[in-house]
Amino acid sequence: MRNVVVKGAGDLASGVAYRLARTGWPVIMTELPRPLVVRRTVSFAEAVFEGMVSVEGMVARRVAAPLDAASVTANGEIAVVVDPAGRTIAELRPAIVVDAIMAKRNTGTCLDDAPVVIGLGPGFRAPVDVHAVVETNRGHRLGRVIFSGEAEADTGVPGVVDGHGADRVLRAPMDGVFRGAREIGDAVRAGDVLGTVGGVALHCPFDGRLRGLIHDGIPVRAGMKVGDVDPRATRDHCFTISDKALAIGGGVLEAALYLFERAPLPLIAVT
Repeated sequence: MRNVVVKGAGDLASGVAYRLARTGWPVIMTELPRPLVVRRTVSFAEAVFEGMVSVEGMVARRVAAPLDAASVTANGEIAVVVDPAGRTIAELRPAIVVDAIMAKRNTGTCLDDAPVVIGLGPGFRAPVDVHAVVETNRGHRLGRVIFSGEAEADTGVPGVVDGHGADRVLRAPMDGVFRGAREIGDAVRAGDVLGTVGGVALHCPFDGRLRGLIHDGIPVRAGMKVGDVDPRATRDHCFTISDKALAIGGGVLEAALYLFERAPLPLIAVT
């Protein structure tokens, strides 16, 4: 079976990679040298920092170059490569490319990238620059596959959880270097200091559980998302893939199987 390249390795991308890898697809994920990932405990991007990470029993390992990925995927694991320039697609010529960067715009993905190209969320139009789009907005259409048209526009407003929406998200108050003061999974109370940016404290907005925190020492810009507090306070939620990520992953798997069923036979040839 030929490779899948997933661009991005944040929490939603990781839900996609998890579902694809669990069903036998060899998955290679690309990331930045210093990933700006908040939900690190459920993101394969953490392999960039740690070398190896396990999420719900699925192991991802950092590899030095795209051509090194085969030794990892042959063992049923996910390969993660630092590749901001996108050379992985050109070198590996995968069967499927999934753009899961979640930039809310298309940063360069096109139909020529692979026989099957799938985009997550707004910024893509099927079948113009991708073969399929998967809806990422919470609600009735979450995870649905779009073969003609676009996903819903980004609202810019986080989904409401137990009465908390935008206040769930911690944002950098200024440009500077982020320093964490607590650990993901910690029970936190309103007013607790969760981290600092440029020496300015970030306070917990309400009682709950710290579900996400950007990696320590990352330079950030004012307004950037650096943390996530969950009012439900369930520790297990901090270490398991979200319902949203799994729904989107299911949509990608559906799109891939649908498109392959209707593709010429050479598309599914073993390489």
